[in-house]
Amino acid sequence: MNKPILSLFDPDNWREIGHALARNKTRTFLTAFGIFWGTAMLAMLMGGASGLKGVLYRNFSGFATNCGAIEPGQRTISYMGFNKGSWWELTMEDAEVIRAAAPAIDALTTVDINGVTAAYGMQSTSARAMGVESSYSRIQNPVIENGRFINQSDDEKTRKVAVIGRNVAKTLFDSKNPVGERVSLNGVYFTIIGVASQTGEASIGGRIDDNFILPASTHRQVFNRGNKIGFIVFTAPSGHRPSDNETSIRRILSRRHSIHPDDENAVGMMDISEMFEMVDNIFMGVSLLALFVGLGSLMAGVVGVGNIMWIIVKERTHEFGVRRAIGAKPLDITMQELSESIVLTLVAGAAGVCFAALILGIADKLTYDPVLGNAGFEIPFGMAVGIILTFFVLGSAAGTLPAIKAMRIKPIEALQDK
Repeated sequence: MNKPILSLFDPDNWREIGHALARNKTRTFLTAFGIFWGTAMLAMLMGGASGLKGVLYRNFSGFATNCGAIEPGQRTISYMGFNKGSWWELTMEDAEVIRAAAPAIDALTTVDINGVTAAYGMQSTSARAMGVESSYSRIQNPVIENGRFINQSDDEKTRKVAVIGRNVAKTLFDSKNPVGERVSLNGVYFTIIGVASQTGEASIGGRIDDNFILPASTHRQVFNRGNKIGFIVFTAPSGHRPSDNETSIRRILSRRHSIHPDDENAVGMMDISEMFEMVDNIFMGVSLLALFVGLGSLMAGVVGVGNIMWIIVKERTHEFGVRRAIGAKPLDITMQELSESIVLTLVAGAAGVCFAALILGIADKLTYDPVLGNAGFEIPFGMAVGIILTFFVLGSAAGTLPAIKAMRIKPIEALQDK
């Protein structure tokens, strides 16, 4: 007789396993389906949670996740001659002081927005003109489809140049390349230096596709803003959050604009990173829920394996007695039972993972975006192997007690069993 470990590779042993599992096809099928569905559910839930997160995050593609914003508000506390309910405005000097004094500023741009009537030849349309600094592209990354984006020199020299959004360009120029052409914005002519768009949905002051982007200094001059600005957007360096600057910024603006130190509503502060952190926490919860539900399905399959092994041992008690009587060792009986448990678990578990991979692949194909790529509906190879190995271990454990029971059957008792 072969050694127990070598018996796993014996063709006769595998035929015997198949014969044992085929004795009751319905029971074997239902148990295998439980294992199949448990692994498939776990894999699909984990891969699906990852894909849903990818779909959501695609809306923020090109937008800095560690971004913060500052905007002026209405005073809610009377202070130093300024009445409750009065408004104040940000200035370029505010931006420079914040840029120099705030402890955790990486990129910063002032932003000013005006509605305009844009005209080229006989074509005209309503749009928005947004004045920003060159560092804007480090906060909202534009897709440059033609030409270039505004640079620091454009801002320093107050050049009358503009980057036109893709949708506005199509309206005014149809299929013509607008780079180098001159467009009227409220009667003031600007030279188009680039065509831009954005990939995600998140934006500053509206989608780039629908705007004109001007150098900040040019915008203030053309629209008679003086040194006034609409709001400030900035990013924090790695290892910091935008909110790390809040105390410093509030102190600076309170001093420069006679705002009560406790009047938090007068200075609007926004930390976009908090929203991303909240989204991450939500999807961590979704992943844990998916894991919990998937493991529940997995355990149902494991219990099914244990049940069928107990039934098989009960049905084959007489057979085990005969084997023991003709010289089979207890360990041989144990390995036979474990082999059946392992085969059922591995085959059904692998099939479940493959089915889940197929479904996730279809979902990934359906949500594919030509610009943003795949959403991420997938199960990593390591996770797939881990699920199968987990089921292998649990399935083996489920078959261990019935196998031990089979090993302990005494030949004389088994032969008397009917």
